[in-house]
Amino acid sequence: MTSTVAVIGLGAMGLPMATRLAERFETRGFDIAAERVALAADKGVQGADSAAAAVAGAQAILVAVRTGSQLNDLLFGENGLASHLEDGAVVILTSTVGTDGIGDIAARLGEHGVQLVDAPLSGGPVRAGEGDLLIVVGAAPAALDVARPVLEHLASTLSIVGDKPGDGQALKTVNQLLCGVHIAAAAEALALADALGLDREKTLEALTAGAANSFMLGNRGPRSLQAYDEDGAEVLSRLDIFVKDMGIVGDAARAAHLSTPVANAAEQLFLLGEAQGLGAHDDSAVIRVIAPERLS
Repeated sequence: MTSTVAVIGLGAMGLPMATRLAERFETRGFDIAAERVALAADKGVQGADSAAAAVAGAQAILVAVRTGSQLNDLLFGENGLASHLEDGAVVILTSTVGTDGIGDIAARLGEHGVQLVDAPLSGGPVRAGEGDLLIVVGAAPAALDVARPVLEHLASTLSIVGDKPGDGQALKTVNQLLCGVHIAAAAEALALADALGLDREKTLEALTAGAANSFMLGNRGPRSLQAYDEDGAEVLSRLDIFVKDMGIVGDAARAAHLSTPVANAAEQLFLLGEAQGLGAHDDSAVIRVIAPERLS
């Protein structure tokens, strides 16, 4: 039985996931930012003063880091967590870090009697707190048995896509290709509507009612319309996350000797947005790369 969960990384996604898990499990949380630990404690999560203290006795360790190198350092760097984990525990990787090195990390964890569950997710902070995430999983059946109660409490859609770590990252890479392209295409469409003198709100309403609709148009479209406001749209997914993710897409495509010209073009828009100081803005702000000022 999985009764104790540790959440390492209480950022935009880690905190609401920890809060959600605390409804059902004994949940401990740690973050290098003390204020995030305090926020978690206010929401029913047991704050820990170190990552090692958070994972002590935990059957499942949910990790929300940004990059593969951060994951490697967390587990195997100086004072790495791998040596503090219980025999039979699972590390649940929720981040999108790409497939490079995942097999090696899984093998090194195995030397400590710990299995890796590759479970990148989508949905954003609000849905994380509601247990409404899409999670794709690559894991050995025995590891999945331990992680499943945790994953099912976080997900409305749980897709088991393979039986080894790396399979989840591979599918998430494909997912992010489409998401990045759709966000960029939605921005171009709304910028063109503006340039043609159309009412953008009415245009968005018409587009989302027809065959041109996509999840990203419906979700990011209204936020694109707020991108020119003084404070911009509420940040639900940072633009620089797609700089990272589209870089992962490009790396994977090159490794597979596959041409992805549409994804490459979308990546350039996100890179330009980051260069223009929009990295910390919502990713819908990519419309300001295409049209820096509202035209109508």
